Amino acid sequence: MKNKPILSIKNLTMSHAGKELLHDVNLDIDAGTRHLIRGANGSGKTTLVQTIAGAPNYNVDSGKIIFDGKDITKLSTTERALAGIFLGAQIVPEIPGLTVTSFLKHSLSAHAAASGHELSAGEFFKDLARAREQLNIPENWLSRSINVGFSGGEKKRLLFLHLLMLKPKLAVLDEPDSGADAAAQKLFANAIFEMNKNGTTFIVISHQEKFTEMLNPTAITTLDHGRIVI
Repeated sequence: MKNKPILSIKNLTMSHAGKELLHDVNLDIDAGTRHLIRGANGSGKTTLVQTIAGAPNYNVDSGKIIFDGKDITKLSTTERALAGIFLGAQIVPEIPGLTVTSFLKHSLSAHAAASGHELSAGEFFKDLARAREQLNIPENWLSRSINVGFSGGEKKRLLFLHLLMLKPKLAVLDEPDSGADAAAQKLFANAIFEMNKNGTTFIVISHQEKFTEMLNPTAITTLDHGRIVI
């Protein structure tokens, strides 16, 4: 039996800086799937996932985005994140002075408050230790500033640390394998499978065949010049 879509994109046309980048896109992402978005450079993949996440300055000209049964087309990035959408972008910001632990605490506290709960310090540190060990992250990383002085692959490990801690309904990952070595890519694939089994739906962009094989997507959508290829 087919799962219901957790995300439905209906007749979506969007533009950025006055240029139309997505053209009448219709796409359903079924709950519990690992959905691969592929296409050549410039085909609209990053534009699509940024639009799903509500990135500023990506103007929806027409159409709707329905997430978990609700119209989120006009919601802000923050509102979409608190509703359960996680975006793992290609380029992550450096935040001097904000430690990894503090960032994670702030993020999880905000999500807990949005659902009417309070973050448990005990559960937070228990989950943090488990996620850190799963990703082979040294403990001393937790006291360092977010992404400052980290390599590309290390930044992706921190991204996955955040992902594992949040446990979102939908994780949208734009080239999570880029900059990561083979060992890290295997850790990421294992994390995706574990979270997928526990209820997180994934939309993943990847150009690397080996990582795609490890991901073993349950559905594939191809974009070409801002249109879905049937």
